Amino acid sequence: MKQAFQYKLLPSTSQRQEIDRWLDMLRAQYNYLLGSRFNWWQYNRSDCIIPQGEFCQIACSVGSQVLRDNPDWHSQSASLPQLKKERPWYKDVYSQVLQDCVKRVKLSFQRFIQGDNQGKRSGRPRFKSRNRYRTFTYPQAKDNWLIGNKIKLPKLGLIKYISHRPIPEGFKLKTASITKKADGYYLTLIVEDQSVPELEPDIVLTEDNSIAIDLGLEKLYVDSLGHQVLPQKHLRKSEDKLAKLQQKLADDTRSSKAKKLIRRVIARLHQKIARQRKQWHYEEAKKLCQKAAVIFIEDLKIANLRRRNKPKKVEGQYLANGQCRKAGLNKSFSDCAIAQFVKILQHQAKKMGNKILKVNPRNTSQYCPICLNFVPKDLSMRQHNCPHCKVSIDRDYASALLIKKLGLGVVSV
Repeated sequence: MKQAFQYKLLPSTSQRQEIDRWLDMLRAQYNYLLGSRFNWWQYNRSDCIIPQGEFCQIACSVGSQVLRDNPDWHSQSASLPQLKKERPWYKDVYSQVLQDCVKRVKLSFQRFIQGDNQGKRSGRPRFKSRNRYRTFTYPQAKDNWLIGNKIKLPKLGLIKYISHRPIPEGFKLKTASITKKADGYYLTLIVEDQSVPELEPDIVLTEDNSIAIDLGLEKLYVDSLGHQVLPQKHLRKSEDKLAKLQQKLADDTRSSKAKKLIRRVIARLHQKIARQRKQWHYEEAKKLCQKAAVIFIEDLKIANLRRRNKPKKVEGQYLANGQCRKAGLNKSFSDCAIAQFVKILQHQAKKMGNKILKVNPRNTSQYCPICLNFVPKDLSMRQHNCPHCKVSIDRDYASALLIKKLGLGVVSV
């Protein structure tokens, strides 16, 4: 069983300068290695699939170009000693931290080419700017690095951190990461206890030990017990303050130093909004897990809900496609952060021994949960009025009742 603990670092001035220097060097190396992979992908790869035992019949001349070997993890890791000879300042970076940088390039490019363990491919990896490369990792941390409320990191020395909670007994330190955020530096420790297995909870589904929730924007969720949670809208509440700061940042009469301070204030305000939202999600997820052992949710594709509208083109001219209104809807999706809430709910359920089961979201709002008759309605209709059984309840509550019946296998729609 693995757990993550994050602490606020309190480095000295020289240590902060060294951390920033490491991040800058690692960012440059990351971009170089990623560019090398892109170069091979563009000029040396082939999409031809040749059956085993046969050979390609296509012949072409490549001129003076020499085909390169595919830069993989082994070849790029083997280039690190030569890097230190050509650029001696890279000797100041711990060797395993440099190797972890190579691993990050491998994983990002692999997700782009092959996809993850579920076959889902990510977009083209981007080259990192100074503000986008903010973390480096010690992949083989040791327990003796922790000395009270300090950690002794190779080539960085003894750094103090705020130990607001202790690491449980029996857990061994696996990795240590340093992240630069808007309000300072943070230490993330991954610990593991191999004596505690990660098992899927074996829970018998019943009417009493299960609950279902219907996720949305008007309400974060409505459960099958009739309880509803309204969105807090942390971003919307801070929009006026953000707008004033952005106006100050756009003022060309201000000096570069003043703009740098304004950017720092904006970054900290965004960080505060994100932390408020995340704390609220953890609190609501814990309340849900305390209500029932099994929670049914819809298997929603949140990324599809936030896609841009397709353009409308008639006779060579683009017509209005409603993207302006969709932009405001996407902003509400980001403010509510349904995907983050689902992820936190799964984490809390795993931690507390609960089970999360997903059901097909198709037509969960179009059927009556009482008589199971088809009752069509559009998004503007927020009340479920069944003409067959005469029931009149909230639309989201009706969906939660139906999701629970689908999860228990009582009905199928």
